[in-house]
Amino acid sequence: MVHKILFWSGFGVAVRLWQLGIEMRPFFGPSSLWAYPLFAAVGGSFGYWLNGVDIRQNEQLAKRKNQLLEKRKRRAEREAVAAGSNKTEEGSILASTS
Repeated sequence: MVHKILFWSGFGVAVRLWQLGIEMRPFFGPSSLWAYPLFAAVGGSFGYWLNGVDIRQNEQLAKRKNQLLEKRKRRAEREAVAAGSNKTEEGSILASTS
């Protein structure tokens, strides 16, 4: 979690440096130093939000995976029961026709 927040905070600072580079303004001018913590905070909050999204998606995927596995298990049990009853019926049909 922390690595994502730190990465996106650094990305926010990099965006600010890129912005000043495009404008050809000094990177560390005294009037623009307040923007670095702001860009880092915005980037960090995006990283925090993105981490929450990742956690929720993984929970949903795990839940859906368990549902599918249980559904497959029930289907396999139904097919096993159906296959067992078909063999019994076939045996009785063959026995009565012989």
